[in-house]
Amino acid sequence: MPRPDKIEAVREIAEDLKTSNVYYFLDYRGLTFAEATELRARLAKVDASLKVVKNTLAKIAAAEADVEGLTELLQGPTAIAYCHGDPVRVAKTLQDFIREKKKASIRGGKLERSLLSPADVETLSMMPNREQLVAQVVAAIASPLSGLVNVLNGPIRGLVVALSQVQEQKANAA
Repeated sequence: MPRPDKIEAVREIAEDLKTSNVYYFLDYRGLTFAEATELRARLAKVDASLKVVKNTLAKIAAAEADVEGLTELLQGPTAIAYCHGDPVRVAKTLQDFIREKKKASIRGGKLERSLLSPADVETLSMMPNREQLVAQVVAAIASPLSGLVNVLNGPIRGLVVALSQVQEQKANAA
């Protein structure tokens, strides 16, 4: 008979897996308690959370949540970073922390229905975040529009210059 605390842990993990479409798996070996707390604080700033899980309970929870393919990611000490916001910002935060501390490593992740390798997470972390992508799209849309405004203003500007020259000539002749 499973213990009530383990049943509750499985339920919590399954709920987290169901409610989050993006999560990253970390091998947290070597992190001190203070470093893990710092990582949690950094992740909280980008709308994510970090939870250390027991692999056996996480495998049961994944089965209950109908999430497939996590078995190979659940080997050794495992922490799961659940992303509730922009997946790119969370991946950047994790990669920056790992580079800075030279501890822990990313095993992979899950983005919607796709499993991510560590290289995929690295690539994801190099992408521009949502705000930067929106700015690039707006700039791409605005660029032709500003060119059109310049083209349409050209004849009007020419007419103003011509009228100004005619006015000057009449003023000089008088």
